[in-house]
Amino acid sequence: MKKTFILFSILLCSMFAVKSQTTVPLQYRELVDQLIKQLPKEQEEKVVTSPNRLLEFAKSMIGIRYRYASSSPKKGFDCSGFVNYVFSNFGFKVPRSSREFASSGEPRKLEDAKIGDVILFTGTNSKSRSIGHVGIIYSIDGEEIKFIHSSSGNKRGVTISSLDDGFYRKRFMKVVSIL
Repeated sequence: MKKTFILFSILLCSMFAVKSQTTVPLQYRELVDQLIKQLPKEQEEKVVTSPNRLLEFAKSMIGIRYRYASSSPKKGFDCSGFVNYVFSNFGFKVPRSSREFASSGEPRKLEDAKIGDVILFTGTNSKSRSIGHVGIIYSIDGEEIKFIHSSSGNKRGVTISSLDDGFYRKRFMKVVSIL
């Protein structure tokens, strides 16, 4: 019993000794609090992503193969996986499905489209008028609009196409702004 009492006393003393070493006197805590209040407050900056930075990143993936239902640069991309991967890299939360892009962002008319906007098309089934393909507007030169996308067509992979190539203009549905 005596040994237990001695052991308990030593343990209790050591706890108080450790606590006293880590306790900051009240006057110092108040002084530190006052100094912290006097520091200039940092303003929260909204990170604005430049369309050029976004497109340079997207362009770095040209040639990565097409792969259905994939959003990985190692495995390949489908169209929405590519767009999702690019925007997610800059902290934007965007849909993973091409159809869901129809209800995201801010809709724009084709003539009001800007570089970095998402362009939506029907799928390859000409009888269906639902969204089935997406890309990112890469350049606008007068009436010519080019977009970067992952194509399952002849080019098979991440590429840049013109709205006037093939039948993209006939398949065009809408433009949405994410930036």
